[in-house]
Amino acid sequence: MKLSHSMKSSHYLLVALLTIFSVSASAEEGKVFFNREVIQFKGDVNAPGKAIACASCHTANPADVGKHIVTGKQIKPLSPHANKKRFQSTRDVEKNFTKHCNEVVGSDCSPQEKANYIAYLLTEKAPSKK
Repeated sequence: MKLSHSMKSSHYLLVALLTIFSVSASAEEGKVFFNREVIQFKGDVNAPGKAIACASCHTANPADVGKHIVTGKQIKPLSPHANKKRFQSTRDVEKNFTKHCNEVVGSDCSPQEKANYIAYLLTEKAPSKK
């Protein structure tokens, strides 16, 4: 589903999550979730998995350009204030939540986690000063 240009798509997604799942979003909890390190489930006793977080690829400031920790590929800013193309398609947003939550957290994210995450991203407006 494509959203109209007159609608702030990131705000639309947050409102949709809040309405559909009757949750209240917390930007503070979203920031904790974004920076929370989880041990990857890959590895064994002699070589345990590596600790990763959303911030591992997207940097501590989601308004900054990120870099994939495995491929080294550049990632456009996650914050919709720094990258207007973020959150343009609800289908793509859900696909990416499913993929990345399973890769990083090890399971799908809850509606509450998604709402908190988007609320946090809406607070990060400016890239870090270099």
